Amino acid sequence: MKIIVFAKQVMDPETPQASFRINEATNTVEPVQGIAPVVNGFDENAVEAALKVREKVGDATITVITLGKDLVMDVIKKPLSMGANELILLQDDAFDGSDANSTAYALAQAAKKVGEFDLIICGRQASDTDRSQVGVGVAEFLGIPAITIGKSVDVQDGTVVVERVRTDGSEVVEAPLPALVTVSNELGEPRYPTLRGIMQAGRKTPTVWTAADIDADPSLLGAAGSRVTMTKLFIPKVEKVCEFVEGENGADAGRKLALKLREAKLI
Repeated sequence: MKIIVFAKQVMDPETPQASFRINEATNTVEPVQGIAPVVNGFDENAVEAALKVREKVGDATITVITLGKDLVMDVIKKPLSMGANELILLQDDAFDGSDANSTAYALAQAAKKVGEFDLIICGRQASDTDRSQVGVGVAEFLGIPAITIGKSVDVQDGTVVVERVRTDGSEVVEAPLPALVTVSNELGEPRYPTLRGIMQAGRKTPTVWTAADIDADPSLLGAAGSRVTMTKLFIPKVEKVCEFVEGENGADAGRKLALKLREAKLI
């Protein structure tokens, strides 16, 4: 069985807002000095889901594919240290300016180059954009079924069975293989890399593919293939106003506070 997992390097979601800097000329977030990037959390859940499937079927190869520039090897190799077999990096200036559509196209082309596959697993969304579009976009380009927001993934008799998260509970759906599944954090905490896994990952050299390697149409890549134009990226201004309510005693202060809240139509 061959499983593909898509993973993305992102800015650490725990980065303090005060550390963010926006490049207004390019509408991009500048890297924060002193805070290392991380693998997108939902993508770590995807790696965990793939490992659980492999543990059940007993014979599966897990190939992780990531697209991006300025990748930190110690970061992006984490799926390998968790137990994935192979890491492929899509790196080319042709990918610059990608939105969800052109990213999905590039990843779909990479999946085709990998060859025949049974299952693609990816995170439900990336913590830097929160759009939840790339996974289903890949499935559309490949013409395969997509099941979203899974909390468990199981393979049975040529089908994938997924328990999906719903706002009012959950549901179990299935689709014939090959298929794509996006998973959520309800799947459970990803396993920690072992020392042996970290050492093995350190010895592995990722495969690097360019746009030409995946036989991609340049008009569908990067900014040329984007359907969305970023007009402005900014950090919202938050203003806090604090007013102290005083009174002759606690009861009087409480009464005056209640009146002000009522005037503001808060109570």
